[in-house]
Amino acid sequence: MDPAVLAWALAQPSGSRAAALAAAYTGGTTRVTFDGRTVEYRGLDDLGRALAVLRGAEMSATRRPSVTLASFSRERTG
Repeated sequence: MDPAVLAWALAQPSGSRAAALAAAYTGGTTRVTFDGRTVEYRGLDDLGRALAVLRGAEMSATRRPSVTLASFSRERTG
């Protein structure tokens, strides 16, 4: 698992889905209960992928669009 993804998940507020997944991952368990639902992952690799997808969705939702200004001029020579 990408350490940046795990660090992001561990920094999330307690009780969030990312925090629950990170706690399961660091605890070496594959069963996660969140919002009254329990999910059993096939392995830690699957749990890590779920965290990466969750982080990707979070990052794309907060990403700001970039703006580029292009300027052109045509000078006439006499």
